[in-house]
Amino acid sequence: MKYDKDSSAGLVKRAREFAVNAHDRIGHRRKYKGLPYTTHIENVAALVESVTDDPETVAAAWLHDVVEDTPATVENIEEAFGKPVAALVESLTDVSRPGFGNRAVRKEMDRQHLAKANSRAKKVKLADLIDNCQDICRNDERFASVYLREMARLLEVLQEGNADLYPKAMRTHDECSRLLGAVLAPEDAPVIPPERSWNSTIIPEHVLRHYADSFTALDVADPMRSFDREKSGTEVLRIMEENYLDVVCVRVKGLIQGYVRRDDLTEGHCGEQLRPFRSGQVVSGDESLTEVIRILTLYNYAFVSLLDEVVGYIHRGCINKPVARMWLFGIITLTELEFVRLISEHFPDDAWKRHVSASRMEKAVALQQERHRRSQQSSLIDCLQFSDKAHILIEKQEVLELLGFDSKSRAKKNIKNLESLRNNLAHSQDVVTHDWVAIARIASRLEEAVLLRRRHRGLSEQQIP
Repeated sequence: MKYDKDSSAGLVKRAREFAVNAHDRIGHRRKYKGLPYTTHIENVAALVESVTDDPETVAAAWLHDVVEDTPATVENIEEAFGKPVAALVESLTDVSRPGFGNRAVRKEMDRQHLAKANSRAKKVKLADLIDNCQDICRNDERFASVYLREMARLLEVLQEGNADLYPKAMRTHDECSRLLGAVLAPEDAPVIPPERSWNSTIIPEHVLRHYADSFTALDVADPMRSFDREKSGTEVLRIMEENYLDVVCVRVKGLIQGYVRRDDLTEGHCGEQLRPFRSGQVVSGDESLTEVIRILTLYNYAFVSLLDEVVGYIHRGCINKPVARMWLFGIITLTELEFVRLISEHFPDDAWKRHVSASRMEKAVALQQERHRRSQQSSLIDCLQFSDKAHILIEKQEVLELLGFDSKSRAKKNIKNLESLRNNLAHSQDVVTHDWVAIARIASRLEEAVLLRRRHRGLSEQQIP
């Protein structure tokens, strides 16, 4: 749906429907009580609507987590709701990633990004902080001290947000601190370590490094065409349609300064529709696939440069290319092998069998017998389905925590998404359309795992006399 500037009366209604559908489609739920995530965005929108009748600001309140948490991109928001709403949502989307440093460093980057936002975006952020603070302080006393310290820092740059919401946010912060008896830790105090993930502890470090660093942006990029800004938009559109191009770059005085999409082009010069590259949207050719996927969770395109010149671009469809599929399937296969090891370690003497249904066990036995008939040695555990192995492991609380999950329901949802991705990879099906959430999670957790291992190695080396 293209944004219609004359439809502002229905803007909030459409934003609400878009956001609810986007979060519900991926089964997104609140962390502590397992409530639908829409309870949070409803609360934020209601707070914003209580202090303003500006439809674009209220729409952004509904949409404020869509780019960060669902497959929707900033361009999707722009197409549906216009540039002002998209700009607000982009201002409310964190810019940091695990590779930028520890939590304190990343939060400071996000704080500086937010400080540059306009008062409308800051108004939404105040509402977001109020609702999150109340939720965290009711349900997670351990993390609350960290959150309250970070919230205090954010409030320093949000004073122009709203004359009513800012004092409310301050009161919420102070009340939660008082109720918890929270003494905020100093800036250099250790922060609660990030949630461990299924690949942060069980895959060998050299393998993690290989999968994080050896597959690069150039491996999946499409070549980029470019035109002078004075080139006829009609002529560029013809060339793009003939060559099935979605996007081309635009040169200004011989240097590439941005891009245009096929849908943007009209009569006149193609440079009239130039879109500047966003911060972080251009990466070097040797950048990792984990970073490429992070960019594609935010934007429709990542652009690849060599010697400071954009030479290629990547869209989500590129992740269906053989190299990317091999990368994804390799990570999943290694994970499945480690599942087998963990089952053997935590369920000795075949104790795992009682967690597998009779029908699933029958299939495993039949597969093992067939493999033996072909002189292929395999244990019965090896013959279980991927989901069977994962579901066995989450029956033990210590293993559930080792895999980085705080509940069985959250674990089962992740297992289902991962199994879908595995099956679609194995059967040469499109993985981008159906499994983008799982792909984004794999990339994020792989990067976190590598960094966690590097930090642990650094600490160990410091302890060597």
